[in-house]
Amino acid sequence: MISRHIDMQLLLSRTLRWGVGIACVVALVGGLLYLVHCGNQPFNLDDYRHFSYATAADPAYTALPAILDGFLHFTPVGWIQMGVLLLILTPILRVLLSFFSFVEERDWLYAVITAVVLAVIISNSLSL
Repeated sequence: MISRHIDMQLLLSRTLRWGVGIACVVALVGGLLYLVHCGNQPFNLDDYRHFSYATAADPAYTALPAILDGFLHFTPVGWIQMGVLLLILTPILRVLLSFFSFVEERDWLYAVITAVVLAVIISNSLSL
């Protein structure tokens, strides 16, 4: 029982470590793609003094199919957004693994609490 508990803790810690690492690498590749595609554009400081919502409403930044399409077609925005998405999904995966760990240990109180947390995360993610 103790060795299974240690194995689950190891799995949870590795999930966080690998998830964050992979997300960072994917976002870094997106940043490098951005430099390759847009790095020779002139830099104008006046463009960055006023925040604009115009590009934030673009589906390439917010819609999952557009992010996946951009990722598969090696667009800088697709890769950067996929890195952000993976970074967001990493702790969610940890909560899911914790739920299964509590169910396996028959710790019903923590399993229910974890299930409620997971349900809140999912419901908030879907109601965007």
